[in-house]
Amino acid sequence: MLNKTFQPQEVEPRLYKEWEESGAFAPTDKPGNDAYCIVIPPPNVTGSLHMGHALNNTLQDTLVRFQRMQGKDVLWQCGTDHAGIATQMVVERQLQAENQTDRRTMGREAFVKRVWQWKEESGGTITGQLRRLGASCDWSRERFTMDEGLSKAVLKVFVQLYKEGLIYKDKRLVNWDPKLLTAISDLEVENKEVQGHMWHIRYPLAGREGEFVTVATTRPETLLGDTAVAVHPEDDRYKNLIGEKIALPLTDRLIPIVADEHADPEQGSGAVKITPAHDFNDFEVGRRHHLEMINVLDETAHLNENVPLKYQGMERFEARARIVDDLKDLGLLEKVDDHTLQVPYGDRSNVVIEPWLTEQWYVNAAELAKPAIKAVEEGETVFVPKTWEKTYYEWMRNIQPWCISRQLWWGHQIPAWYGEDGEVFVAESEEEAQEAAKAHYGRTAALTRDEDVLDTWFSSGLWPFSTLGWPDETPELKKYYKTDVLVTAFDIIFFWVARMMMFGLHFMKEVPFHTVYIHALVRDEHGQKMSKSKGNIVDPLELIDEYGADALRFTLMAMAAQGRDIQLATSRVEGYRNFGTKLWNAARFCEMNECFLSPDFDPSTARQTVNRWIISEVQKTSAAIKDGLDGYRFNDAAGAIYSFVWHIFCDWHLELIKPILNGSDQDAIQETRQTAAWVLDEILKLLHPFMPFITEELWQRIADNNLPREALLIKTSWPVARAELIDEVAAGEMDWVIRFVSEIRSIRAEMNIQAGARLPLLISGASAETLRRVDAHSDRLKQLARLESIKQASDLPEGCVQTVLDESTLAIPLAGVIDVAQETARLGKEIAKIDGEIAKIDGKLSNAKFIERAPEAVVEEQKTRRSDALQTREKLQEALDRLGHAR
Repeated sequence: MLNKTFQPQEVEPRLYKEWEESGAFAPTDKPGNDAYCIVIPPPNVTGSLHMGHALNNTLQDTLVRFQRMQGKDVLWQCGTDHAGIATQMVVERQLQAENQTDRRTMGREAFVKRVWQWKEESGGTITGQLRRLGASCDWSRERFTMDEGLSKAVLKVFVQLYKEGLIYKDKRLVNWDPKLLTAISDLEVENKEVQGHMWHIRYPLAGREGEFVTVATTRPETLLGDTAVAVHPEDDRYKNLIGEKIALPLTDRLIPIVADEHADPEQGSGAVKITPAHDFNDFEVGRRHHLEMINVLDETAHLNENVPLKYQGMERFEARARIVDDLKDLGLLEKVDDHTLQVPYGDRSNVVIEPWLTEQWYVNAAELAKPAIKAVEEGETVFVPKTWEKTYYEWMRNIQPWCISRQLWWGHQIPAWYGEDGEVFVAESEEEAQEAAKAHYGRTAALTRDEDVLDTWFSSGLWPFSTLGWPDETPELKKYYKTDVLVTAFDIIFFWVARMMMFGLHFMKEVPFHTVYIHALVRDEHGQKMSKSKGNIVDPLELIDEYGADALRFTLMAMAAQGRDIQLATSRVEGYRNFGTKLWNAARFCEMNECFLSPDFDPSTARQTVNRWIISEVQKTSAAIKDGLDGYRFNDAAGAIYSFVWHIFCDWHLELIKPILNGSDQDAIQETRQTAAWVLDEILKLLHPFMPFITEELWQRIADNNLPREALLIKTSWPVARAELIDEVAAGEMDWVIRFVSEIRSIRAEMNIQAGARLPLLISGASAETLRRVDAHSDRLKQLARLESIKQASDLPEGCVQTVLDESTLAIPLAGVIDVAQETARLGKEIAKIDGEIAKIDGKLSNAKFIERAPEAVVEEQKTRRSDALQTREKLQEALDRLGHAR
């Protein structure tokens, strides 16, 4: 017998262990089976499961379980990312906490050894958490972006791209973190809105006493690195000054006035200072006009030797205050405005990031992007939703050189060695570099390896083929590349998706996946983005502890509409936990009523209308789920199985068959028992990809006469929809029964009729078919609608409340059942109360200030409340109208 309730805390770890030990997650390798492969977006080895991970991996797991059950040879390739900065910081903090030496004193080799030690001891946290979610990855093939095989791939790619001229060194601006002392990617930069100032500074025109050009800046300290002032070529105010010189304040330098469209005549004075070494836009202006690039900051953001002696060594913000004071003393500070601006901060160091001119390694991304753009244009890879293709094109068509070097110790060390004269030798090993150096110098030469490591995105960009064994020609590579769908978030389309496309096409000559599904954000219940500062982060592990993994998974699936962010409320998770409870109770009902499936049961032989109907509904539901999952409409697929299980099977079918089960027709009882058992089995199969734990537990526990199943549910075949089992006649008849009962129940609720009261029902204007249906289903109609009798009447007496069902009129006499006058008064008061609430909401929504100032989530909440109130009012009015007709 089934326990009274499902206990996820006990069941989930037991079942997961059983799945993993049985090899259920591994590919079947059966000859002739189509391959299906998804590569997991590798979480950081330092990571902990957050709600984005929960959504992303629930979507992937649902797809792989679905495809596995359809007989595909499925590989869900898993692994973790070495996460350069994040991991190095974890270990450095650990050293500090232990009062040990810092990494520089420790030395590179010892420090890297310590990081590997940390990885082995603590790096598996998130993979354990993914197991708790139910992720059915093939853990036997787990990879790490710095394991031996992937490191081999990284070396080959770097060397080949270098030889092809697609990797090179250049001096350009990077996002520089002056605390971590490394270049960082745009994704590691967090722009924060701050209240600052805009300083308007007079720049004296050289040789023109008393004449100035005013420029505005939020960073006066970079003035010392200015090498031009730009004006728009069509700005009449400055046309005569183009080519003239500016005497740069606080320095002894003259800088030119140049014409460039970067200057906006509508912004400020229309003239802008150009600091090529400290601003990304200015850098491009500098290149266009061949301006000198003067770096005025050192790696720690202190002013360097390129500035006047009095400012050298000053911290940048200290220098800002000093420079402003000096400009004021010289009468060159025109005014200072309060100004709101976006300031870049390092997401890990939390210090202001500097655009900094430095020599780094780069990839010629523009060249690699060309085939990647073409592949999407020609439909080799499609984005779902398709609107994200525009974002992809926008980024790819404006792509800049990709800075791939990082000033860290943890990561793939760049395979470049330098001779004493600075000559660079790029090779896959030091031995090969030595051979190249010997060929170059004609003798053995001392070489020094480049200390930088590669950007983490470089190795993860190889993920779809390096994890399958490339550069070796492995059977897995041949079978599973290209992979099928990539499930990922929108914020890494450029950082990861684009780079996988570029590398995949360049090295494999084929796109890495045919579909990119971009899922939305998981926000809090009010639509706010989750963040530590807001204190609104929802921990998926806490939800799993309280409600079970299935409830969280189904919540995320049910809300995963394409292009719409998820507003996650705990009440929704609780609701879907109740959905699991509903299924569990339905299984207990079947068990208590001896609904066991016979091995030779054939659903096509069912004779009872109610059984033919539910068998039809199974086929329609199976087709709807498959259609939803095939189209990545996860919410539609989840909605289809939810509606079928909760409403059609539990609410209706199990109620509709009670008269048969309690009757004396043994053939009907046997058929109905077997049909119910068959439908329950089909439900477990259809629901398994969404809620794997409860379905697997029921599958094993409710086997026919408690005999063990031949296979685990995870290994069972998907129920293919069979058109020949769809019986539209039975479906139409049972639809009529359900609508009949629903109409009577609605009247009872609206009229406030006592639940236990058995009422007579009169039916008028009924066709012969309707009367046949009434006769055929009389027992279940009376039982479910709580009717004393159902009689045909040509004329309906006064005092009846009526409703229309198709061509017939259903009427319930109310005399002696309710006090019509009292009920009319009650309904009138309820309507007046609702009208007051609607008026109050309308007052807010018509208030322009409220709409302007209130958060979007609050405005939406008011609109939802208004919609709900209107629906309630409509129902109350319908009830009042019915009473009016009953008098």
